[in-house]
Amino acid sequence: MNHQETAQEIIKAVGGTNNINSVYHCITRLRFELKDNDKVDNGTLKKLDKVMGTNISGDQFQVIIGNDVPKVFDAMVKEHPALQQSQEKKEVKSDKNKNVILKIFETIAGVFAPMLPAITAAGMLKGLLALFVSLGWMSAGTDTYRILSAIGDGVFHYLPLLIAVSAARKFGSNPFVAIALGTALMYPDMSTLLSSGESVAFIGIPVTAVSYASSVIPILLAVWLMSYVEKWVDRVIPAALKLLLVPLITLLVMVPVTLIAIGPLGTFVGNGLSGGINWLLNEGGLIAGIVLGGAMALIIMTGMHYALVPIILSNIATLGFDKFLPLTYISNMGQAGATLGVFFRAKDKKLKTVALSTSFTALMGVTEPAMYGVNMKYKKPFAAAMIGSAVGGGFALAFGAKAYVLAGNGGLPGLPSLIGQTFWYSLIGMILAFVVGAIMSTVFGIKEEEGDAEALAQFSPGASAAPAAAPSNESAEVNVDDLGAPTPTSNAVAVAPMTGKAIPLKEVNDPTFGDELMGKGVAFVPSVGELVSPVTGTVMNVFKTKHAIVVRSDNGMELLIHVGINTVKLRGQYFESHVTAGTRVQAGDKLLSFELDQIAKEYDITTAMVVTNTADYQEIKPVNLGEITMGQEVLKAQM
Repeated sequence: MNHQETAQEIIKAVGGTNNINSVYHCITRLRFELKDNDKVDNGTLKKLDKVMGTNISGDQFQVIIGNDVPKVFDAMVKEHPALQQSQEKKEVKSDKNKNVILKIFETIAGVFAPMLPAITAAGMLKGLLALFVSLGWMSAGTDTYRILSAIGDGVFHYLPLLIAVSAARKFGSNPFVAIALGTALMYPDMSTLLSSGESVAFIGIPVTAVSYASSVIPILLAVWLMSYVEKWVDRVIPAALKLLLVPLITLLVMVPVTLIAIGPLGTFVGNGLSGGINWLLNEGGLIAGIVLGGAMALIIMTGMHYALVPIILSNIATLGFDKFLPLTYISNMGQAGATLGVFFRAKDKKLKTVALSTSFTALMGVTEPAMYGVNMKYKKPFAAAMIGSAVGGGFALAFGAKAYVLAGNGGLPGLPSLIGQTFWYSLIGMILAFVVGAIMSTVFGIKEEEGDAEALAQFSPGASAAPAAAPSNESAEVNVDDLGAPTPTSNAVAVAPMTGKAIPLKEVNDPTFGDELMGKGVAFVPSVGELVSPVTGTVMNVFKTKHAIVVRSDNGMELLIHVGINTVKLRGQYFESHVTAGTRVQAGDKLLSFELDQIAKEYDITTAMVVTNTADYQEIKPVNLGEITMGQEVLKAQM
């Protein structure tokens, strides 16, 4: 499935464009604001080959894609251009019942997420410059250093302007008027006036001296209030005068109000929040490190880490360092270590490959593939990651570990942001998190048995039915990769694998099969509890729960036969397998026996037979629908 197809399927699964208020993406996730989360088809989303998982943070529905998320997002807005501006749409869904604190966090996250590329790029450059100077590769007094410093420092010095643009889009006001507000606050003569030490007044009202350079909260509050002022002015001004008077009146009101009230208030609030969190980080020491380090993965999952960006930036701007950032690095190392533990314990070759690769990705600072694709999926590794992070976090804060710039990458590439007096404490904390996470994950182990959706995902359309799901069949010791995977070279025919009634696949009451996500085929309502091979070929996989089997014909057609809907929950009860992976079979040879009456008491017994390499054929169509006897021709595939 290419990116365009994935984008279309995601939009369809979240309820269509009419259900989308806004969508944007971060490094690995599509972040949807939906009108109704109940319209989401979560099962279909998780079956998409490019979707690693889903998550709900407050009212935000997140689809985890991984490194390909920009391509999927671009394909999405190419197909539906209105989604590109959807962040600027007014929220349609009522906020009456939404938790106020949660709403504030989501708003801050929505403002800062689009800015992160610029902030992280500048932070990374500042970290690299610090590294080069400490190694003697560059002198701080050279013109080259000063020019490069301007790239890094400029973003943070004029941070209020970036916030003004992003906040204006979030609150639905004019971004250029918001920039004008920010430039007035940071105008050199204004800065000189406020820093002169003399009393300043506007029409007799005292103005509190506040420095707006690198500030965060004042401009955020100012643009929020400006959005209401602008909309009110827009309603009362005649249409012919709007272009001139709306921005003029808005600025004439907002600049003085910000200088007199909002600026001092924002500074007070910002200092209070920073002071409270910094007190916890400074005074809590070991205990705070254990609690925050262990809980960091949960904080990241809920998106609350974005809400802390203003405090982190304020700390770096005013104190020159921040103690919260090292915990994010440590948490990432815990996830990486836990996934490496899965690599050591897993028996399935594909799972070992996935665990090793996602462990490396987490080391590089992108944890979603490891967290959602492996650790949370198997649960125990996620607990191991939290334990490792708690140990590393406790050590780091016990010794006062600090970050000195916001590099935007919480992995090995972001290490320059930690360079300073406490670098080694941060590094040791990261190593502890990784090692303890790996050890605990190895000790805890995993349960490799997977549910239908996860096991069937290994047999997505066009994929080889090589035994990605072989671990679910503990009795299968044959490496089916050694059996070869012939490319179909001719038309193929399959016979009915059971006696009963043949029906179109679309009538199966399960979207995995009914929507042909697994491929085209045919379904059966059996009248006899016996399943035979529909082709002459090789058994590729028998699921541990014995309810499903994969057979590949000698001419290359790959067939998945799945007995019943959700019968994986029976865990093999009422089923008996007569073959194992690697067994050679003739069409009509018995594969499975099952107690039809017992299964039918609890589950829909409809059986699907799909061609998992559908893409290799021009046409696949069922024949002889209706009452049918095993061995009777039932499906044709044409090249």
